[in-house]
Amino acid sequence: MAEQQKIVILGAGESGVGSAILALKLGFEVFVSDFGAIADKYKSQLSARGIRFEELQHTEAEILSAHEVIKSPGIPDKAPIVKKIIEKGIRIVSEIEFAGRYNKAKTICITGSNGKTTTTMLTYHILQKAGLNVGLAGNVGQSFAKQVAEDNYDYYVLELSSFQLDNMYEFKADIAILLNITPDHLDRYDYKMQNYVDSKFRVTQNQTSADAFIYCLDDEETMKVMANNKFEARLFPFSLAQKVEQGAYATEDTIYIQTNKNNFNMTISELALQGKHNVNNSMAAGIAAKLLEIRSDSLRESLGDFQNVPHRLEHVARIQGIEFINDSKATNVNSVWFALESMNTKVVWIAGGVDKGNDYSMLYELVKDKVKAIVCLGKDNKKIHDAFDDKVEIIVNTASAEEAVNVAYHLATKGDTVLLSPACASFDLFKSYEDRGDQFKAAVKEL
Repeated sequence: MAEQQKIVILGAGESGVGSAILALKLGFEVFVSDFGAIADKYKSQLSARGIRFEELQHTEAEILSAHEVIKSPGIPDKAPIVKKIIEKGIRIVSEIEFAGRYNKAKTICITGSNGKTTTTMLTYHILQKAGLNVGLAGNVGQSFAKQVAEDNYDYYVLELSSFQLDNMYEFKADIAILLNITPDHLDRYDYKMQNYVDSKFRVTQNQTSADAFIYCLDDEETMKVMANNKFEARLFPFSLAQKVEQGAYATEDTIYIQTNKNNFNMTISELALQGKHNVNNSMAAGIAAKLLEIRSDSLRESLGDFQNVPHRLEHVARIQGIEFINDSKATNVNSVWFALESMNTKVVWIAGGVDKGNDYSMLYELVKDKVKAIVCLGKDNKKIHDAFDDKVEIIVNTASAEEAVNVAYHLATKGDTVLLSPACASFDLFKSYEDRGDQFKAAVKEL
């Protein structure tokens, strides 16, 4: 019986506290453990409900007496407490897996190395504007588990990272979207690309012929898997390079979406999101919308008036004719490729942070073509120097957002763009990529 079963939750952030709230409602005994400090807002949510918790430690006797552990996606499997849980044979699941057992709404699940937050927010915007009763969760929005406990949505749009997918087993997406797969987080996957690819494809697990899988026909890693595996779901590819019968494709100036007898087209210049990668994001979201039978006039309006998320190619200011762009969410090389590819000016590029096993070679041509100077923002900038010393005349080291912005401002001239697009995690100098982006924006406004 559920009331005798104990659920332990590792990590007391948004997903952990949400899981605790749902588990309590379902009648489980609940204990929350965080090795770090718990934010006041989460402590008050736990205390108000009488949920037991600890911070700054893991009490093994408490944790290892669990029937099941819900683990925050940020905690790696090599963490000592996680190893002990695995050794004891206690099942570890993600918040999404746990909440999915009790969710009756339809799910649109979005993953990919790049563009997933933008596509998730765009899909949510389309559904909400069309009048659907829709929740937003996963890597963005409020905890999925908390919403399952307290709300009554008909649809959820879920952004799923590979870390969340890793601890999902029975969960099923009604509509799965895989945008692309490029090297990222390889430190969590034994530096084996195939492990990371397998993780991303978990978004399709358990799908049936009643479900849909939306994917990029132009993505090399995706297509390798598609060629060697059979999928139960109905397939809807999207492409910038070739025409497709079912799915979406783009010509030079128009996107076309076709799902069964449902046709839609829109000129690319009308899309709110510009740049090739964003055409892909718009097509993926558009296919999902047409599968849900959203009217063409509503879809057209939503694709045209969407405002992108903060820290993703976010315009900050124009000062003395110099454009400042905050792309702090670009924590891998491929994200930077997309950012540089969309620039139509010379760029002073602010990069650096905690390297995740980056291979910068894919940026060489773009950097030679577009970047006039690199401003390093990180404690250890050796890899950036090694990669670009012979490709860019000026590379400068800085140790704070304020210093980086000041140096970049003096290196740029009228008509240039100063682009913060780090290619690295933020934890050497900042609390998070949001903190890094906010400090960048504040420094720009002080110029």
